[in-house]
Amino acid sequence: MKTILIIDDEVNVGLLLSKFLKRNGFDVDTATNGGSGMECLKNKEYNLVLCDFRLEDTDGREMLKNIKALYPKTGVVIITGYSDIKMAVELIKMGAYDYITKPLYPDEILNTINKAIETQYALQEMAGNDYSSDKPQKESKKQILSGEFVVGTSRASKELLKQIELVAPTNYSVIILGESGTGKESVAKSIHLNSLRANQPFIAMDCGSLTKELAASEFFGHEKGSFTGAFATKIGHFEMANGGTLFLDEVGNLSYEIQAALLRTVQERKVKRIGSTKEIDLDVRIIIATNENLQDGIAKGRFREDLYHRFNEFSIQMPPLRDRGNDIMMLAEYFLKIANRELDRNVTTFSPEVIECFMNYRWQGNIRELKNVVRRATLLTEGTEVGMKTLPLEISNFKVTAYESQGNNGYGNGASAQPQPDVKEAPKHDLKNAALGAEHDTILKVLREVNFNKTKAAEILNIDRKTLYNKMKAINLK
Repeated sequence: MKTILIIDDEVNVGLLLSKFLKRNGFDVDTATNGGSGMECLKNKEYNLVLCDFRLEDTDGREMLKNIKALYPKTGVVIITGYSDIKMAVELIKMGAYDYITKPLYPDEILNTINKAIETQYALQEMAGNDYSSDKPQKESKKQILSGEFVVGTSRASKELLKQIELVAPTNYSVIILGESGTGKESVAKSIHLNSLRANQPFIAMDCGSLTKELAASEFFGHEKGSFTGAFATKIGHFEMANGGTLFLDEVGNLSYEIQAALLRTVQERKVKRIGSTKEIDLDVRIIIATNENLQDGIAKGRFREDLYHRFNEFSIQMPPLRDRGNDIMMLAEYFLKIANRELDRNVTTFSPEVIECFMNYRWQGNIRELKNVVRRATLLTEGTEVGMKTLPLEISNFKVTAYESQGNNGYGNGASAQPQPDVKEAPKHDLKNAALGAEHDTILKVLREVNFNKTKAAEILNIDRKTLYNKMKAINLK
């Protein structure tokens, strides 16, 4: 079970936060000052400390220094009021994982805590690896990868690792391209960890969730009173990442106006908060990720070409999970280990049937889908071996057609067989079934081309989504 220590001199805050986290499966202790907090750390090992910046006997800066010096495996998240945000950003640069501001919001707290603990697990995994002492330092640094990108044996994984090693020591801006769920943020973190900025902040920003109105404030920050609702000064993500790396996910979703403001900031390496006249010098490396074709966006006038070329100093294409061969089971075993820790289980293996199923399944959700499936299976497994009954039906019922099992799958030479739903073979000379077979082939071909995006497939086929679903149901195409 994940263990958390809350250090906050506001007893009610600590109590409410403790009850909320316990309901969400955490083992939680509380302390009301720095001294008692350090005493708790001495007697028990914690995954994470949530520490209020202002305590009656000390402050967040001193607590962070002491925790990092004495308990380096423990992550630290600072709890702060708006007036202390600038200091909280400095604490991130000193080694705190992140900060959360009062008032506290449940979704934000859980998201921050889970990401912080996952990061600590990843760092411990890296620290626990046994490397020969006679290997050069550069050789061990190659292994520094984060989160969900596991160094695999497949050609695609080795090529990806080579590209990370190549670009990480530079200051190049990087575009990471790939399907949703392939681990683009993990690769961005790996680039950061292998760079000269490794000890500086890594700030991730989800551009897909930004409204046009909020985007400028999130990027550049604002001064108190600069617009209606600006009740306090806010530090923008560029300023938070100063000296380190700013990761922008799904950047293709930004409005054209925000792209123009972003271009100016990237070109001039200066940022100015909304409502301020003071410009702040920036030293930020930018890594962006997208599952869209930005060049299509340029052609359609949705994305600025000049901004694209500013970002595109180096590009990395993420391989989909279905192209990573035996890495699928390496990842599954890695996620099984994490799930065992989370759930306090001792599930050790996958049954041969599950392994075969995992290797054949298409994994449209890529690594994210695999991780969720393994976590679910770990929870449902009663013994020590993951069996077929713990898998979702869409995976356990998936079949590979005879045509694809021979390697003729349309993905080029060397591509692994792609699993497809089980479709009954049409009797010879049956015109109706022959027509259905041709329709099946056409729909399946288009779905593959658009990565199984049903909206896009319906547009290409010149039918609406409802008709597409009905036709898929009619030909037993799940």
